[in-house]
Amino acid sequence: MRFDDNAGLDTSEVSDLRGGGDSGGGGIGSRVALGGGGLGVVGVLIYFVLSQLGGTSAPSSDVSLGRLQSGQQVSNSTLAQECRTGADANRNHDCATVAIINSVQDYWTDQFARSGRTYRKATTNFFNGSVRTGCGGATSDTGPFYCPADSEVYIDLSFFNELQTRFGAQGGPFAEAYVLAHEYGHHVQNQLGTSKRVGNDTGPTSGSVRLELQADCYAGVWGNHATTTPSSSGKPLVQNVTQDDVRRALDTASRIGDDYIQKNLGNGRVNSSQFTHGTSAQREKWFNTGFSTGDPARCDTFGARDLG
Repeated sequence: MRFDDNAGLDTSEVSDLRGGGDSGGGGIGSRVALGGGGLGVVGVLIYFVLSQLGGTSAPSSDVSLGRLQSGQQVSNSTLAQECRTGADANRNHDCATVAIINSVQDYWTDQFARSGRTYRKATTNFFNGSVRTGCGGATSDTGPFYCPADSEVYIDLSFFNELQTRFGAQGGPFAEAYVLAHEYGHHVQNQLGTSKRVGNDTGPTSGSVRLELQADCYAGVWGNHATTTPSSSGKPLVQNVTQDDVRRALDTASRIGDDYIQKNLGNGRVNSSQFTHGTSAQREKWFNTGFSTGDPARCDTFGARDLG
């Protein structure tokens, strides 16, 4: 995966909270209150694993805290200086993340417009260690997540290293793009009202699993259109996506399935009644469905009898 050297980047879609010290929060995600896909790619799974190991309690369902602590500052000056073009994205990891976010949101802006809707862009917040959100306090252990209460995405970028060292994923720019595009899939669901269809149930056919698999599919849809979606400068930010890129994204999907995490990072036993995100095979299937078709309408996991 490579970005067009001459395409412009828009850092206004990112808030860099890393310079403000501790961004708030508490124990290991102990106060975050997220619903409808809010815990993103791995959040609920990490909660489950840590709870099995005695490391944390389940997320609260009735706590709502302010997004920022008093005195915390948000500054994008460094990003704005360093991340101006696709050339910057090709040599700087932070800038590559900005480019991915720009591309994903450019796609959904165009897709919504085609169907007569207006896409409301969501800010992605970079943080270190812990953060306060409209959904409560969270830490890096939550993994990347989308908060429906403030319609923003949160990520500690060190998570991408965790994917490789802790989960055994191969990693790579397009694998990271899959993670981010998945979170924006939740933002799309929030705007379409899909998130409201999901309760707190778990299990292999639960609404939670269907919501997560649909977000995987939406991530694949963006991937299909990544090299043809123009940015505000008129040029697509993403110049090419290789078969190796796709293979690495599918590898990441396989490492964050409920069954894989329960077996390899939990107590070694798979308990399908606790599924919240789908199996590895299902996550691969639905990402691939989106990528191969490029059609959001093919992502109707709620209408699917067989999730794979």
